Amino acid sequence: MSRHEIRSWLMDMDGVLVRDELPIPGADQFIARLSERGIPFLMLTNNSIYTRRDLAARLRASGLDVPETSIWTSALATARFLENQRPQGSAFVIGEAGLTTALHQAGYTLTERDPDYVVLGETRTYSFERITHAIRLVSAGARFIATNPDATGPTPDGPLPATGSVAALISRATGVDPYFVGKPNPLMMRSALNAIDAHSETTAMIGDRMDTDIVAGLEAGLETILVLTGVTSREEAHRHPYLPSRIVESVAELVDELG
Repeated sequence: MSRHEIRSWLMDMDGVLVRDELPIPGADQFIARLSERGIPFLMLTNNSIYTRRDLAARLRASGLDVPETSIWTSALATARFLENQRPQGSAFVIGEAGLTTALHQAGYTLTERDPDYVVLGETRTYSFERITHAIRLVSAGARFIATNPDATGPTPDGPLPATGSVAALISRATGVDPYFVGKPNPLMMRSALNAIDAHSETTAMIGDRMDTDIVAGLEAGLETILVLTGVTSREEAHRHPYLPSRIVESVAELVDELG
């Protein structure tokens, strides 16, 4: 596919636009150019803690003006998936405002008794009591959904256990594996494409992780662009059995492509 055919863009947040709350050089120009040209784009994140409004405010504090409507989270993708699967259903949720708000907006009832689903997302403080309750509900037959498979999340002090690690704990206790909605599930990419009425053939995915961003983009049929401003080096990228469409130093290299 010719690069000139790209009409819409999906991109990860951490490692692509910001790193440790600081904007990556050129990210502000890239976002500004997309907005000026009216090019559809979505910032994708597997983090389900924050609402779109929260994330837009955090990005503004980092010097990036990203509208709420241009943000897509694993919480929103999970809510959309459940709304399609079982409209007006019920869920026991381990998570924060990003996830609970998305589920409420999708018409879901949050309950601790006999839910259709146990939905696991990111939270700053995992409660042993709520994890125990989730285990009992899944063992009793509730369907098990997790927003994303990330085992750890980055902090300035080092990695934190994330959704994938807690999901493994629940799975080990119940013998039931969750259905992960977020990256690298192509479902996350397709829900994002649908949200901006874009087509895979004319959309690019920019990411800094081969095992989530790039493989998800590849499996969804998108052009994939790996940036080296995050966790993956050029050498590490070439160790994988698949490659991105191209590798660039940062999003700053892509500004001129937007016209």
